[in-house]
Amino acid sequence: MIIEEFKYLKEVPDKNNPFIPHYELEDGSDFYIEPIFYTQLLGFKERHKDKYPLIIESLLERVRRNKKVIFIGDFETNTFEIEGYVILEITDITDPLQIFVEDKSRGSDYGD
Repeated sequence: MIIEEFKYLKEVPDKNNPFIPHYELEDGSDFYIEPIFYTQLLGFKERHKDKYPLIIESLLERVRRNKKVIFIGDFETNTFEIEGYVILEITDITDPLQIFVEDKSRGSDYGD
């Protein structure tokens, strides 16, 4: 999986997690990006194109601060953990920036 936003970073293969991109920053900090998280990130890119660079910079700043991060799609369904890594969702990045996407999905009004 090629993630355009991070193609300039060193990609580190992880034989235990071959389907989850793993990157390393120049300072040695590293992070994983679950595909679901990346899909959510692209949703923000589509809806907040002007603020998207700010989201990416904030994401990288969180990696620099925490040193080892896993960006996941959802805490409640998370099955990917590595000891010593901080786990973050997309809202952990976007909420402090006051960048929101309203979730208008809701259950059906019709019963079966």
